[in-house]
Amino acid sequence: MAKAAPKPKKTVSEANLATLGAERLAALLIEFATGDAALKRRLRMELSAEVGPGDLALELDKRLVSLAESRAKVSWRKRPGLLTELRAIKRVILERLAPLDTRLALDRLVAWFDLYVPLRSRVSDPKGEMTLMFDEASADLAVLASGAGVDVAGPVLGEALSTRLSEWASWVGRGAGDLSPELARRLLHDLTAGRPRPTGRAALLVRKLADRSGDLDAWLTAVPDDDRAKPEVGSEIARRLATAGRPDEARAALEAARPVAPTSRWSRKDVTPEPPPEPWLRAEIAVLLAEGRKDDADEARWRLFANTLSPELIREIVAGLADFDDVEALDRAFGVAAGHPDVMRGLGFLMNWPALREAAALVLSRRDELRGAVEDVPLWSGRLAARYPEAALLLVRARARALARLGNGMDDELRAVLSEAEGLAANADLEPSHAVFAGEIDGLISRKRPVWR
Repeated sequence: MAKAAPKPKKTVSEANLATLGAERLAALLIEFATGDAALKRRLRMELSAEVGPGDLALELDKRLVSLAESRAKVSWRKRPGLLTELRAIKRVILERLAPLDTRLALDRLVAWFDLYVPLRSRVSDPKGEMTLMFDEASADLAVLASGAGVDVAGPVLGEALSTRLSEWASWVGRGAGDLSPELARRLLHDLTAGRPRPTGRAALLVRKLADRSGDLDAWLTAVPDDDRAKPEVGSEIARRLATAGRPDEARAALEAARPVAPTSRWSRKDVTPEPPPEPWLRAEIAVLLAEGRKDDADEARWRLFANTLSPELIREIVAGLADFDDVEALDRAFGVAAGHPDVMRGLGFLMNWPALREAAALVLSRRDELRGAVEDVPLWSGRLAARYPEAALLLVRARARALARLGNGMDDELRAVLSEAEGLAANADLEPSHAVFAGEIDGLISRKRPVWR
């Protein structure tokens, strides 16, 4: 086998540049840094890192203080350069200083984040690129702080939150999932111990920290009383309490958030309430299971399934059933899907399960309700064509009607669909004939424009 041709040495790559040798590369860097202040600062930081963490921290401090104290406006033309430098500083903190001294790195990263407020007032950032950069760095902050340990990071982040909550609540909250549970617990204690009940941004942060540290009671404390009666909030409270093995409290929370019928201002009689929202119904299942009422939980699943046609619910039910009972459960599910008010949603469940025989029966029994504009109709008709050509033909014809009603621009696709319908009609015992159906399509088209052939 012939050897591969060597990579041209003029290609700019790390390996090829290394062949120039240290002295030549150093000379080039000095040449370029002469007219590039940002590159010169970066080189100084790299040299300081070789001396030690204290020297690197000092170099970082100089630039961080300079950026914080500057009052010069940054135009949209200069913004990309500033963002590039900010990312480079962060990278030096994380990749060069942190391996040498985590405490020094965390202090500098906090100072880097604190640049946001002074920069926000002088940087033209209509697209929010700078804000996004700081938000995306939240995960880096969480990882570095967790690596520094509770005793080091706890006081540093605690001080930032206590004095600069507006911005820091957002950053710590965004990175909460990357915090160690121990550090999250420490910050949670600092925010809540001996303090008034959290509200606003503090409450949002407390809930995220409570999630990370597994403190359900702290999470509950941060939920406003006025929100607990809302079905979406009360159901989440009930679900969490049920999962934690506190069924009595879960039931109370669920009932407190049960949707009620509004009162008509004219008749002063209760109006029939809307069905509970899906989160509430799912929470009801969790509460029933926590109460040990498995049969009632299964019936609640069936009520929810009738609304959502969620296959996951059926799998949950079937998983706990013995042989033959699971067959009956599936038959019941297929029947619910076949009778769903939205025929296309019911058909979608049966096709995706898959239950092709039941899907074909649904198409035949509810042919007048089919909607050919549904995106999956071509896929479904293709899957039914071999074994159930009549059902496939009905779906294809529904698709043709939908295209004909759309009018201009659908000619090519409509031709293809009509050709497919003609092929299926040859193997399907279905009225009307293809010729009659094609005439129907001509009639639909003529209402949009002159008859198309």
